[in-house]
Amino acid sequence: MPRTVAEIDRIVRTITRANRQCSPTAVGAVAQDSRDPFQILISCLISLRTKDEVTGEASARLFRLARTPRTLAHLSAATIANAIYPAGFYRTKSRTIKDVSRTILERHAGKVPDEMDALLAFKGVGRKTANLVLTIGFGLPGICVDTHVHRISNRLGIVKTTTPEQTEFALRKVLPRRHWIPYNDLLVTFGQHVCKPISPLCSGCPVSDLCMRIGVSKHR
Repeated sequence: MPRTVAEIDRIVRTITRANRQCSPTAVGAVAQDSRDPFQILISCLISLRTKDEVTGEASARLFRLARTPRTLAHLSAATIANAIYPAGFYRTKSRTIKDVSRTILERHAGKVPDEMDALLAFKGVGRKTANLVLTIGFGLPGICVDTHVHRISNRLGIVKTTTPEQTEFALRKVLPRRHWIPYNDLLVTFGQHVCKPISPLCSGCPVSDLCMRIGVSKHR
């Protein structure tokens, strides 16, 4: 049976209260310090397959060297790689970051575009990263879906999908628009601390009474 708007509202409110005891995600922390779309974009690129604490520290080191497309494009790939190490695939990411910075300068007059298609045209940028830039950097409506959002939204029975992209478009139909922008940071934080990929902490979950536990075979 589909979730009602009232149930979804209650789930979001409850998780929001529970998350107040937790640290924000790495990209969320960057957003708290700066709403600069470029810095959010670069932090997202660093964050791929990298732990939050590593992403936060790597982003901070890089932004101490350069904080704009122009200054970052002038750094060598080796310098960028040294700054973001030990982020996963740091050498590949350093070349991507330099390429993206150069593209912003040459094709977008030094400013990060605020359109999905333009962002997806950048090397290394998928819908997850593009949505984060649009929502956090520009305050535009959108839903960023990563593995946490995909997993938890299905466990709760809010959607019934098989891929993150399907989850994004399904959520657009059922999730109240007021929850779109904070939804990713909310569920990523919740997924890291409570609704974990393997053996989630259901006994201490604040929304256990509403959770359908779809796909959960083992929990604590």
